Amino acid sequence: MSNLKAGFGRANITPPLGIGVCGYYIPRKAEKILDELYASVLTLSVGDKTVAFVGLDAILIARVDCDDIRAYVSEVTGLDENAIFIACSHSHTAPYFQYKSAAMVKDSSDEMVLNYFVSSKFKIAGAVKAALDDMKPAHIGYGVGNAPRISFNRRFRMKDGSVQTNPGVKNPDIVAPIGEVDERVSVIRVDREGGDDIVFVTFGTHPDTIGGSVISADWPGFVRTTLEATLENTKCVFFNGFQGDVNHVNVAPLPGEENGLHKDFDDVDRGYAHARHMGNAVAGAALQVYEKVKYVDVDEIKFNTITMKIPSNRPSPEEIPIAEKYKALHEAGRDDEIPFKGMALTTAVANSNRVLRLKDGPDFFEIPLHGVSLGKIALIGIPGEPFTAIGLEIKATEGPHELILPCALVNGSSGYYPTTEAYAEGGYETSSSSYKSGVAEIIVDEARRLLKTL
Repeated sequence: MSNLKAGFGRANITPPLGIGVCGYYIPRKAEKILDELYASVLTLSVGDKTVAFVGLDAILIARVDCDDIRAYVSEVTGLDENAIFIACSHSHTAPYFQYKSAAMVKDSSDEMVLNYFVSSKFKIAGAVKAALDDMKPAHIGYGVGNAPRISFNRRFRMKDGSVQTNPGVKNPDIVAPIGEVDERVSVIRVDREGGDDIVFVTFGTHPDTIGGSVISADWPGFVRTTLEATLENTKCVFFNGFQGDVNHVNVAPLPGEENGLHKDFDDVDRGYAHARHMGNAVAGAALQVYEKVKYVDVDEIKFNTITMKIPSNRPSPEEIPIAEKYKALHEAGRDDEIPFKGMALTTAVANSNRVLRLKDGPDFFEIPLHGVSLGKIALIGIPGEPFTAIGLEIKATEGPHELILPCALVNGSSGYYPTTEAYAEGGYETSSSSYKSGVAEIIVDEARRLLKTL
């Protein structure tokens, strides 16, 4: 064993029924709890440097609210705020953590949501404190498994030349998918003396497989429960990878691959059984390598945060009138008067929101990029959802790190970060993104600069 120590903590953050469930640009209130939501914490320390990785079963946390939680955790535990990494799984059947950001969200006066945030903040801090109290000598290793045919491009070129997101299973107008898929499942195994072992897992795709007015951790929850049931005396923490343009929808399924799925309101196939299938597949990929990890010495922990300056995707004056019209129709419940259906309608509404959100500025955004190194292993976290290709480029960075884990929705959420090619192609993600074309190159360059500091 090295000088490394590791701890684990967990808190139940399941919300009450009736709370708002975020996603799809339609109101949803939780009517049923399919499974519990948790905050799961891995803490690691070498000498006087300690970091905390907090995996939340939540769709999003605005940066201002995540900063509030991190500041409170720091106050309670004494940890450096820059050493606290809070990542949302992005389950679309889990609440949006909001408090200070509530003024930006419709129904911001919802007392249940505000109370849920406060109570969860206390629970998260308690889970981190429990992990710190649980620190024991540890040794870590890493491995990379593979989970094929559960993550797919969700952007497609159509016969009419357009690009659509989620155009529908077996749609005859599909020409080809656009973008890349990363089927690798990265695993960090933490063996501890005198305590449960811990497995930290990352895999990048949208947890949007269930739908409806329910509470569920989606497939990341099944990753956790499957691994903990299979590996004796082992706890699991999950972080999502870069997943802005990939999800579970297989538009050309093989026989049997449609089992457990049904057509949802927006023409997307969803199903609870499919969430279980995906979780089992990711857990299976982790088990492929769990016993054969490469153990590495961690004699030093480093962490750092840098700030990226990214140009804003401000609209032209000509875009504003139609955006105002579509937004008004949508908020009045008159979507049938907007000339789109399914995901195309969602895209039009998302574009209208972006246009009106940015019509008066700002011209630039300052976005933090968070990094931590554990010897030969590095994690890069960003508050938002970059496209898969961006993560692939960061993973390919040459240097001393043998395993690089780009993770999405870390310490906040600031929307989509598409590739330059995607802006020319169009679609939901670029229509809703707050950032101008070129953001992908900025993220890759700055991530590599951050890695050098680690």
